[in-house]
Amino acid sequence: MSVRPILAALRRHKIAAFLIVLEIALAFAIVSNAVYLVIGRLQRVDLPSGIDERNLVLLQLATAGKQYGSVTSAQTDLAALRAIPGVESASAINTLPLSGSQWGLDYSLRPMRAFSDGVQVPVFFGGPGLLQTLGIRVIQGSAFQPSDYSDLSPKDVFKTFVNARQALITQAFAQRLWPHASAVGKVMYMGETPVLVVGVVSNFIRPYIGADAHDPANYDNVISPFRAGPDLNAWYALRCQPTECARVLKAGAAKLEAMHPTETLNAQESFMHMRQRYFRDDRSMAWLLASTVIALLGVTAIGIVGLASFWVQQRTRQIGVRRALGARRVDILRYFQTENLLLATAGIALGCAAAIGINVWLMAHYAVPRLPVMYLPLGALLLWALGQLAVLGPALRAARVAPTVAMRTA
Repeated sequence: MSVRPILAALRRHKIAAFLIVLEIALAFAIVSNAVYLVIGRLQRVDLPSGIDERNLVLLQLATAGKQYGSVTSAQTDLAALRAIPGVESASAINTLPLSGSQWGLDYSLRPMRAFSDGVQVPVFFGGPGLLQTLGIRVIQGSAFQPSDYSDLSPKDVFKTFVNARQALITQAFAQRLWPHASAVGKVMYMGETPVLVVGVVSNFIRPYIGADAHDPANYDNVISPFRAGPDLNAWYALRCQPTECARVLKAGAAKLEAMHPTETLNAQESFMHMRQRYFRDDRSMAWLLASTVIALLGVTAIGIVGLASFWVQQRTRQIGVRRALGARRVDILRYFQTENLLLATAGIALGCAAAIGINVWLMAHYAVPRLPVMYLPLGALLLWALGQLAVLGPALRAARVAPTVAMRTA
């Protein structure tokens, strides 16, 4: 079908055509970025934690800064918690994956005069039971020996913490530092302090993750050979038998309350609940963006239907003349579909530039990753399909106009 008659008709309705092109361009720009953000949020929510999250329950005493809460008292608490039927292992851990709160230090392959010169990585510690409790495996090298551990207390935490001489690191962090060699036996530096890597463990997620779900740094972690107690806000993590977690959590809370009647429980939850709480904003944002996309596509479709219906009404006589001259119903249908395709193509071309501009602005102000190019053709297909579906109803009504009826409207 020749597009010249269509272009000539559009030139006679410049304002209406421009408005629909602008509407399609705006929809394309916003929908492309919004869909990308929705997918990114959902990918974050589905990130594997790398730990035995379904069989993990958590307790935390509100004893930070109080006299009670040393490593010695924590060991007494852990012994009582391990005695609960259904508990397989327990550990007092300074932080947890997806907890939103982390202890971090800067590491480098060379001595650093300032800690900020290296790569900041979360540091976990929790005594000999940490690996077993979280379900983390040693892939290369070995775990710490019992004699390697030392105690941390609020009085000397910073002095001791920054002088760890050994470490376990995750596979992701090992690949980052030594991509073509084994990390076991290598030395990294925390400031000017050399730290020997004694083992590489399976990947587990950080307490706080970045905006990009595909960033390998989300699994960069270090484990240091320290023990801590509730006075450093340590969590009691209990790994329990399947189907026993609810009972173990209730029994563990009761046990701690009986042992420490003057203390209160800061937290009492399963790790799955902590995970849901961490990603709550991501889910809400995904729903909000998805609703925006649906609403915007609906408004765009309504605009196309309204304009096409108006043009059908305005061109009734023209349609009748074409039918009288031998145009078939399918020719009338193709006319309106081709017209919409031209308008949509113009809007998509304008929308591509707008989509890239919006993404650049989001990258600069909200640390959003770069919009992949693949989202542009996918967005174009979506808007083309939407336009064709939206114009189909008015086009079918135009195709059903009888030549004699059309001529009587002259």
